[in-house]
Amino acid sequence: MNTNFEKDSNPKKDQSKNIIIIVLVLLVIISGIKLYTDYVDRTKKTEEILLLSTENNELNQRLDSVTYQLDLRIKEIEKLGGDVKALEAVRDQMIAERNQNRQRSAAEIANLNNRINNLNNLIAQKDQEILELRAANQQLFAENQDLKTTQAEIEEEVAQLNIQKQDLQAKVDVASMLKAENINIAAVNSRGKERVETTKDFRNRQIERLKVSFNLADNKVAEKGPRNIYVQILDAKNQPIFDVAKGSGTFMINGQEQFYTVKQDLIFDNTNQELTFYYEKGSDYASGTHTVKVFVDNYPAGTKTFTVK
Repeated sequence: MNTNFEKDSNPKKDQSKNIIIIVLVLLVIISGIKLYTDYVDRTKKTEEILLLSTENNELNQRLDSVTYQLDLRIKEIEKLGGDVKALEAVRDQMIAERNQNRQRSAAEIANLNNRINNLNNLIAQKDQEILELRAANQQLFAENQDLKTTQAEIEEEVAQLNIQKQDLQAKVDVASMLKAENINIAAVNSRGKERVETTKDFRNRQIERLKVSFNLADNKVAEKGPRNIYVQILDAKNQPIFDVAKGSGTFMINGQEQFYTVKQDLIFDNTNQELTFYYEKGSDYASGTHTVKVFVDNYPAGTKTFTVK
């Protein structure tokens, strides 16, 4: 009985083994097919990536080229006086696109290539514009050359007239300067007695106040009107004597600020007007030669010296 059972079970075991083997074979085949298709897909994608990378490199080279060409046209048109704002904007867009550090898609590459083709057409148009600008500039240059001689002659005449005018104005300016004449210097003591500056020197006990008097010389060229008359007393060391509390101040001479000792305002009427200035120093004068300078407005009008022992 056992023998018959073993005989019946063996075929079933063999059948199960065969099924398992078939399933394993099918699995191996399916795995092989999957591995193959994956390999094909990876290979295809790798080829696409390499192709896109190559196209990107070529596109970058085209961008460099078109940007360089645009820059050349911009410089030429600008030199000829044309408008370059639109071209500069396009060039800046291309530079920005070139500087993007990324891999472009096939659609983006196609779009950029199309834009570059359009830009090449624009460059051709700008070349024609450059030719027209050059022609216009050459025509203007020729016209300017025709006028150059006449213009030079006119400029020379104008220059000569200006020189003559300046010379005349300089002579008028010099002639119109007022002069102080008959300058007298006197020392006034405490009793009001005056000692006029002569060959003798002043002594400090005689100088309670210093008196400076003069008149303005006749000048028919000078314009009548207000004048500022300044008297500047310089000590033996050529330093100005001044006291702001007694009316001293500053004025401008040859672009430099200087102190004046006393000042008067005057309406000049060319009548040999006489002016008298008094200055009370309040302390002794240093021994030596002192200088009295008279200024009208901002130019010197006269000078005289006196000596103190």
